[in-house]
Amino acid sequence: MKKRMPVSTIMTKNVITLNLSDNLETAESLFKSNHIRHIPVVSGDQVTGMLSYTDLLRISFADAVDENEQEVDTVVYNMFTIEQVMAKNLVSVDANTTIKEVAEILSKKEFHALPVLENNKLVGIVTTKDLINYLLEQF
Repeated sequence: MKKRMPVSTIMTKNVITLNLSDNLETAESLFKSNHIRHIPVVSGDQVTGMLSYTDLLRISFADAVDENEQEVDTVVYNMFTIEQVMAKNLVSVDANTTIKEVAEILSKKEFHALPVLENNKLVGIVTTKDLINYLLEQF
């Protein structure tokens, strides 16, 4: 296993993002159509938060619904904005941060995705799934 590999080698580079002006139905649609669980929220070039699919489940009580169910009662989405639901105070990493350092951060925190920044601009996202896939490739 290479010890000093930068996170840029395993991160997702074509990042799907949301804006603060988007609504939660748009977010849910992006989660489902792209089969992803985390979406950075941006304002211009600045990352202002991270929305996870779990955040939506928490407010919509959709966890009682079959995960394969396509229709979720989204009335509750009209009561909240993305800014109210997203995680703020994000931990982010630089593209040159090592995979080991990213693994250490994610193993100690309560979240599963990190925005990857260069000069405060979003260049990628790395998730626990990316780390697991990297580890599996080593065997």
